[in-house]
Amino acid sequence: MSDSPDKAHRDFIRDIIDEDLASGRHQSIVTRFPPEPNGYLHIGHAKSICLNFGIAREYGGRCHLRFDDTNPSKEEQEYVDSIQEDIRWLGFDWGEHLYFASDYFEQLYDWAVQLIRDGKAYVDEQSAEEIRQTRGSLTEPGTPSPWRDRPAEESLDLFTRMRAGEFADGERVLRARIDMAHPNLNLRDPVLYRILHAHHHRTGDRWCIYPMYDYAHGQSDALEHITHSICTLEFENHRPLYDWFIDNLPVPARPRQYEFARLNLTYTVMSKRKLLQLVREGHVAGWDDPRMPTLSGLRRRGYPAESIRNFCATIGVTKYQSTNDFVLLENAVRDVMNRTAARRMAVLDPIRVTITNYPEDQVEEMEVANHPEQESAGTRRVPFCRDLYIERDDFLEEPPKGYFRLSPGAEVRFRSAYFIRCQEVVKDATGTVVELRCTYDPDTRGGQNPPDGRKVKGTIHWVSARHAVEAEVRLYDRLFSAENPDAGEGDFLDHLNPGSLTVLKGCRLEPALGSAEPGEAFQFERLGYFCVDARDSRPGAPVFNRTVGLRDSWAKAQK
Repeated sequence: MSDSPDKAHRDFIRDIIDEDLASGRHQSIVTRFPPEPNGYLHIGHAKSICLNFGIAREYGGRCHLRFDDTNPSKEEQEYVDSIQEDIRWLGFDWGEHLYFASDYFEQLYDWAVQLIRDGKAYVDEQSAEEIRQTRGSLTEPGTPSPWRDRPAEESLDLFTRMRAGEFADGERVLRARIDMAHPNLNLRDPVLYRILHAHHHRTGDRWCIYPMYDYAHGQSDALEHITHSICTLEFENHRPLYDWFIDNLPVPARPRQYEFARLNLTYTVMSKRKLLQLVREGHVAGWDDPRMPTLSGLRRRGYPAESIRNFCATIGVTKYQSTNDFVLLENAVRDVMNRTAARRMAVLDPIRVTITNYPEDQVEEMEVANHPEQESAGTRRVPFCRDLYIERDDFLEEPPKGYFRLSPGAEVRFRSAYFIRCQEVVKDATGTVVELRCTYDPDTRGGQNPPDGRKVKGTIHWVSARHAVEAEVRLYDRLFSAENPDAGEGDFLDHLNPGSLTVLKGCRLEPALGSAEPGEAFQFERLGYFCVDARDSRPGAPVFNRTVGLRDSWAKAQK
């Protein structure tokens, strides 16, 4: 990856950074990626990761990884670990700059005390529902709390007792005293601290009050001397509150917040709450299920990290909300895998072929290119013998006009092997074709045209029955059948695609695939791109996941 700014991928945030550097506002750039450790990262987070870490890399600055661990009831160490793994997999690293909001709990508490002493915060005894009801609306001002004007000393005493654990969850909150009639509802005395008796994955039971995101975030940015605090558009209305805290506290730096449009994708949900529901209710097999839009799921499915970075660069960074077609992501995957994936032969729905005029005990090794467009990828030797397998779809007993694959009396080229002609069709008692008896032309070894000059239009792949590796292959498709599962009045679960996973047993693969490593990716010739499942594959019993087809078949299937 290039470390210099790519002019083809300019955006308004990079323009702002250019101006800040040129004006001398900043000498160097410091960004941050601040995930909540309450779930696994998904493709939407990848856009923010690529933006924040990418900008730091391009401008010779640094990007911090800071976990917003202010809600222990939903946070787990598992999520912390998975987030770090995903970011590194995408190709980025924070070096020594790993931080947690919990690193600053004591400082944030001290600053909250200062706000109380300055008359800018107070302890409220209203319930969460009462606070919500008295907040007002876009057309009506809010109603001040009965405790809004309580003396600072009284609020200080109550806040100290809140920290000491004297009150139950929900009994007290600390609110900023700003303006209950402000046109921006976020400035109508927002909650700064709530009581939450829950074990924290880092601080244990030392705290039972926790800062709200709006309070912790900006101050954490300031403590880390972040220059550009980049977030998604839903936080645009929170920026005045972000600035209010910066203005009213003795923070060591003044970061600025900038917002961009989040990544939306068709046939997908991005809500972590809904993704968690899919996992907990068993609609998918975990956060890393290859149908999930999580980075761990995409990685397990075989998506190259480069393809996700390229996709994020292609869709760009704007302030306009839009939804990107899933096909764009799949095309980015194909572009990378077409270049990087070695070719192999695999038969997913096998039908036996017996070459009746081939010596029964003979085995040849055919030289086959590992990548037809890259000579440097070299070749491999694939065993060929009398008994083979081909795809059932590559044979039709009564072919239509223009069908160039195998049929009775027809001749095709077996990839890098011989010309083969079907002479006889064998069926079982149900009428199902179970075997094709064929002959071969020994003068066409390597798939070369014969001396008499005849040619065939069809070329199909094959696997030696005697040497084949038996495997399970999982065909993954879109998890949802609706373009926007969240649209309408129904439950998003109503749009789950029943055909999102098809498991094929008894597939036959060429021998080289038997030693493939977990995560290793290939193009199965004429079928698509596949990778070795990193969780379920075992020595001698490989499992392959289809990453993406050779072309988009979804639109055609829907029509």
